[in-house]
Amino acid sequence: MTNLIIQGICGRMGRALVDKISVRTDCRIVAGVDQNDGNVGEIPVYSSLDALPEGISGVVIDFTSPAGAVGAARYCAAHGMACVLCSTGLSKDDEAVIEQASEKVPVFRSANMSVGINVLIELAREASRLLGSEFDVEIVEKHHRNKLDAPSGTALMIADAINDEADGRYEYVYDRHAVRQKRGSQELGISSVRGGGIVGDHDVLFCGPEEVVTISHVAQSRGVFADGAVQAALFLDGRAPGYYTMSDLLKGKMQCI
Repeated sequence: MTNLIIQGICGRMGRALVDKISVRTDCRIVAGVDQNDGNVGEIPVYSSLDALPEGISGVVIDFTSPAGAVGAARYCAAHGMACVLCSTGLSKDDEAVIEQASEKVPVFRSANMSVGINVLIELAREASRLLGSEFDVEIVEKHHRNKLDAPSGTALMIADAINDEADGRYEYVYDRHAVRQKRGSQELGISSVRGGGIVGDHDVLFCGPEEVVTISHVAQSRGVFADGAVQAALFLDGRAPGYYTMSDLLKGKMQCI
């Protein structure tokens, strides 16, 4: 049985995690962390990780903010606990703190915890290799009206995977309205849509002279992200210190097939 500590337990993703974990038999939530302490059902909630009583330990799952992710990484490194960090919008300095923590404890980091979207990333990487430079690449991401960052961290993950496969030849272009010129051959376009309650849609278009290949992923509920975070926590339990990603999780799944 894997013990879990949810930072941000009263938020939308925190509630989704509680729902997912409540029906599992391989893990349990031993504590929550949120601004207002108290209880979520029978789960004790504390105002910060530092407020956790001595003796409570487990894999920390953070679905809060860049500051929350950095705080979780530091706390876990100091207390010998694994952590799953799911926030987007982290700066280079934030990432540096997380990488330092991974030298002491196992850290799982992904801007998108959906297993499906990470399969899309691997498919996009392979499509880039097979289709080559004759196909222009465009990424369109759609999210709910309250999302703060644009483009999404997931869109950048997809773009980076494609660019890595292409030996870094692409230049990311986010806005063309002020530029009246033909599309450059080295451009990788990324467009953002914000509206309503869209959970998260991503389309990757490989546009050739006479055909278009589109790879798409639609998240129909936040449950897919919660499920991925739980899988990541179970994957980390008992692992050696290191920086782990969804690629590592997917490789582990392939080895079991």
